[in-house]
Amino acid sequence: MSQLQLLLARDYPRMPWKNGGGSTEEITRDAGVGLDGFGWRLSIADIEASGGFSSFTGYQRIITVLQGDGMRLSVDGHESRPLLPFDAFAFSGESQVACTLQGGPIRDFNLIYAPNRYRARLQWFIGSTRLFSSAETVLVFSAEADLRVGIQGQASVLGLYDCLQLSGNAGLLEVEVSGRCCVIELSPQLL
Repeated sequence: MSQLQLLLARDYPRMPWKNGGGSTEEITRDAGVGLDGFGWRLSIADIEASGGFSSFTGYQRIITVLQGDGMRLSVDGHESRPLLPFDAFAFSGESQVACTLQGGPIRDFNLIYAPNRYRARLQWFIGSTRLFSSAETVLVFSAEADLRVGIQGQASVLGLYDCLQLSGNAGLLEVEVSGRCCVIELSPQLL
């Protein structure tokens, strides 16, 4: 049986980075406590200064700038393109990663998942979009105030950085969005 849950940005717990260099607001995760034991985790981080990223061996990361002038990453010695707002970038969690801010502080959005346990797809949308998903978990993250979301005919309005989480999907799910948002689809890997 599927379960739909609205997660409010004001309720996200704040926790320190694994490397102690800053803090993160955790939106949601599949399991575990603290910075260990999860199969996937969605969060928002505030980056105040250029510096190194925490290592997450065994995980894949997808990062997107939400606010600020952007950044450039050095991933295992290779420079990324400039990462501007709403431009997703993927890299291995075990890579040596450092960021250089392009201006002042930024806020970013992170999906970290274990690819040996989950298949993941992350897409950014702007305007009106309709999509279909058979993923077990579907997350709709709002990047604006008053995002309109319809899932299987059930309408919701999300505030800035709120997230709608549908868990336990076993069929083909219709998702309609109107505004700027990120849709994340996660399904367990078949053994």
